[in-house]
Amino acid sequence: MTEGEKTRLIAWADEMRRVHDRLRTALRVTQEAIAAGDPAEPATRDLLLFCHGFCAALTGHHEGEDRELFPAIARARPDLRETIRHLEQDHSMVGHLLGGLQAAVEKAGTPEELGKHLEGIAAIMESHFRFEERKLLSVLESLELDADVGEVFGPL
Repeated sequence: MTEGEKTRLIAWADEMRRVHDRLRTALRVTQEAIAAGDPAEPATRDLLLFCHGFCAALTGHHEGEDRELFPAIARARPDLRETIRHLEQDHSMVGHLLGGLQAAVEKAGTPEELGKHLEGIAAIMESHFRFEERKLLSVLESLELDADVGEVFGPL
């Protein structure tokens, strides 16, 4: 294996870390923007945009993993199929929570209401990311996957 090939293989693990960090940052920025709003008043359009953008980014990330990354891992490492099934269940749960946030955004919920949705998403998202990193980063260091990073990890 050449140094260039090794660098490309390890890059998948690096990309996962970077995308997770960007999503953590996007969540934090969204939470801070909501915390700065009047908790009793309907959220402003700017706050709603933060929520919508965060939802779209996290959804795109999970869809890319489900479509591209997880099937490649299952082919390369059949022993991880149960882990992948668990991660896909997490994606479904996060999707459900994002749906609740989206519904609150569509009805222009208060910052307090949006903040409660984000708290739940934050807890599940962080638990999911840590589990995923613990189980998959070493696998990604040797995974041979010829795909676009944006297709695999979403448009972040």
